[in-house]
Amino acid sequence: MNPLALLCVLLIAAVLDVASMRTAKKQNLSRGWGDEIVWVQTYEEALLKARTSQKPLMVIHHLDECPHSQALKKIFAADSAVQKMAQEDFIMLNLMHETADNNLAPDGHYVPRIIFVDPSLTVRADIAGQYSNRLYAYEPEDVIILAKNMVRAKKLLHTEL
Repeated sequence: MNPLALLCVLLIAAVLDVASMRTAKKQNLSRGWGDEIVWVQTYEEALLKARTSQKPLMVIHHLDECPHSQALKKIFAADSAVQKMAQEDFIMLNLMHETADNNLAPDGHYVPRIIFVDPSLTVRADIAGQYSNRLYAYEPEDVIILAKNMVRAKKLLHTEL
């Protein structure tokens, strides 16, 4: 094989490998919650991006082996309005472990749990779901409530800053 052709083949292979690694990392961070969403890797990174971008942070606490988390994930990933807002208007983080910040568990450690944090790094404890015993829990049938809370988090952001 001609050395120039070999070089082209190697270059193409390298570019494809880098692209596949980026796709794999993106999918790993999404964990099935939405592969088109840009997910941050750590809570610290999320806080920094929320502050610098002036976008609210949405933190999803979940577990792979939890059937409630799996059911919510399926609906979350399938809802186009929720996915669009998550892509465009929020810094997104999904966690399968607790953070050292106890403010992210205002009413306890359970999954699934969704908490909003505004760009001033204040946990929005006032934006909750409909359950009195698990304020930040959402069931699959609550996707409309979640979408309304996402809109609320965006509107509060603009009126408070």
